[in-house]
Amino acid sequence: MTDFDATTGIADEALSGETLADTGPAAVPEPSGGFKFGGLPAALLVTACGGGGSTPGPPVVVVPPPSPPPPPPVSITRAEASRFLGQATMGFGRADIDRVTAIGYEGWLDEQFNTVRPTTHWDWLVANGYAVTANRDNETGFDPVMWRQAIASPDQLRQRVGMALLDFLVVGIGGVATSWRQFAVAAYVDVLMDGAFGNFRTLLTNVSLNPAMSYYLTYNGNRKANPATGAVPDENYARELMQLFTVGLVRLFADGSVQMSGGRAVETYVQDDITGLARVFTGFVLDSSDNSTPDRFRRPLTVNAAQHETGAKTFLGTTIPAGTGAADSLRLALDAIFQHPNVAPFISKQLIQRLVTSNPAPGYVQRITAVFENDGTGARGNLRAVVRAILLDTEARSAAIAGTASFGKLREPIRRLTGWARAFNASSAANTWPIGDTSSTANRLGQSPGRSPSVFNFFRPGYVPAGSPIANQGLVAPEFQIANEPSVIAYVNYMQALVGLSTGDFQPDYSQILPLANDAAALIDEVDLLLGAGLSQGTKSFFMGAVNSISFTANNGPRNRVNTAVLLTLASPEYLVQK
Repeated sequence: MTDFDATTGIADEALSGETLADTGPAAVPEPSGGFKFGGLPAALLVTACGGGGSTPGPPVVVVPPPSPPPPPPVSITRAEASRFLGQATMGFGRADIDRVTAIGYEGWLDEQFNTVRPTTHWDWLVANGYAVTANRDNETGFDPVMWRQAIASPDQLRQRVGMALLDFLVVGIGGVATSWRQFAVAAYVDVLMDGAFGNFRTLLTNVSLNPAMSYYLTYNGNRKANPATGAVPDENYARELMQLFTVGLVRLFADGSVQMSGGRAVETYVQDDITGLARVFTGFVLDSSDNSTPDRFRRPLTVNAAQHETGAKTFLGTTIPAGTGAADSLRLALDAIFQHPNVAPFISKQLIQRLVTSNPAPGYVQRITAVFENDGTGARGNLRAVVRAILLDTEARSAAIAGTASFGKLREPIRRLTGWARAFNASSAANTWPIGDTSSTANRLGQSPGRSPSVFNFFRPGYVPAGSPIANQGLVAPEFQIANEPSVIAYVNYMQALVGLSTGDFQPDYSQILPLANDAAALIDEVDLLLGAGLSQGTKSFFMGAVNSISFTANNGPRNRVNTAVLLTLASPEYLVQK
């Protein structure tokens, strides 16, 4: 059963289950330190032409006036830098905060846009010995490579945006029914990471020709129609490409609001459009039958011309003429989709939701839509310009707006772990990154990178917790779809183990914060800053009482006081809701 969500133009599957009215049981400190939990050139030469057939005069040098001096940099507090980094990274440390305060938001963004990935997921798997026959039919190496880059890679903004893209350009390893699937999905995530600051049109091509996506949405080896048997092309990718990846179900205005006619939302496409577009995605196959190594899963799909539909293909008001080959059909189809007026608001709003706030104001969406449509140079779909605009927009940076009840988003579980890990320099000495699959809602995070259970992700952009104050205000809360009482308790218990005991050789480094252990106020202030929690003074006072209940001179007293401050912050509503 599918229900339509007019807020986002995406179909919601019928959902059930409990939702949160609060963040679950309070954390109660134990005396031991544990817890119980319920241009132009510089000079322009102009040739002067005289009148009446006179000889041209000498060149006249026109020198533009000097540029005005740049405005003085806006002073950024450490708290403001922390809040910015909470939106722009998978987590950050004190050095990152200091860097933002020193060079400003734009300077930091420029540095990050120009930071080269030290290694790809694929190359790391190969370098660390995972490309062996014993791993051909399993997922070994996938969780370590995903967690390692999210936690340790210096290209923090790319990691953040790449993971945001994975939230709606979804491939989950569990649905990739092929050998070497850890390599196939790693190669897909590399496509998103490498394209995070590129052009969305280029990204569409690379996604469409990616082997993992072709297995996930079942168009690998897709064949043209067979009139004799009645077989028709698989429509899976054609449908999701439109519904989830580009245009959505209903027409949108530039501000993301739904276009209505006769009291009903105007549909973006109909079944005939899916059928017509599905004919494009026929004849695409892996470029090799050699399965002794994973290499073919890194290379783009190629074409088996005999399987491609050569008849006309009509969809979204576009017709690709009969006789057009597969590569040209794909190019023309993606060009047509990319130019659809829905793409800019549809993608812009979802990126805002993933980075900044679940309920952006229409004006915010419209401003980002305008940048998507034209980055200032005439280019459409420039993701670097879009990301910059999202993070520097007044709505993202205004403290006053951040203080309103409708602003912000629930911090998804993956970022809670990576935020803690980056704040306290967690590392894996043996390079094993033994965090594993954390998607269990019973005893782990309820979410794990690259392990979405379906193409609809762990949570939907238009999800509304039924019967909640959020619903009563007409707001959405996507991440609440995976938040309920058991999952919150599981999260806190799991993080208690990581904060206090760690797992395998994956260990935090609290050496920079331990000197504050005997000063509860300073300790909590620093933890608050490093986690971007934005704790109120009342909450800090409560936490101070818990920390001070643990003797500094007791066995492991300093470490227990640090553990307490960190874990209480990670469990607090003011941390869980990113503002």
